Amino acid sequence: MARILLLHSMYGLRPAVHQAADRLRAAGHEVAVPDLYGGRVAGTPDEGVEIKEEIGRDELLRRAVAAAAPLLEGDGGLVYAGFSLGGSIAQNLALGDDQARGLLLMHGTSDLADDASTEIPVQLHVADPDTYEPVDWLNAWYLRMRKAGADVEVFRYRGAGHLFTDPDLPDHDPEAAERAWAIALDFLASL
Repeated sequence: MARILLLHSMYGLRPAVHQAADRLRAAGHEVAVPDLYGGRVAGTPDEGVEIKEEIGRDELLRRAVAAAAPLLEGDGGLVYAGFSLGGSIAQNLALGDDQARGLLLMHGTSDLADDASTEIPVQLHVADPDTYEPVDWLNAWYLRMRKAGADVEVFRYRGAGHLFTDPDLPDHDPEAAERAWAIALDFLASL
């Protein structure tokens, strides 16, 4: 069993995030799903970007750190996970936590500092191609993550939309989503 902090995408804390958390709980994991947007939910990508920019990156990180703090008590470390924007934030938190147990990224990554260092297992699930995560970016991200010391696995889903695991969005690809969740659940069970 893992303790998981699951962070939402730029759309906010929507039903798909709760469904994902329920899926993880059914596999025996403890999952927290904080609302980094304070109850706001976006209906379009533009609305999501607007909310994200209004709150600001530093404040989103502060809110995520505050949400993680109570979960850090006890043994075993925390698994950080997130969807798109939430994956970006999860990555930053995981790389800053010496006790992190793992990092599960669904649809999104973040830049890495030149001096980043970690030995955590990392798994990324991403559309192929993905306009938010272009191939050149992903290749550079992978190399930098490996250079930092992470054990990285990348799974690409040809023809899927960016947020292909979200059944309420046009990007949804049921086959790719089920395949991604099966692989992700195996990853979490191995931690």
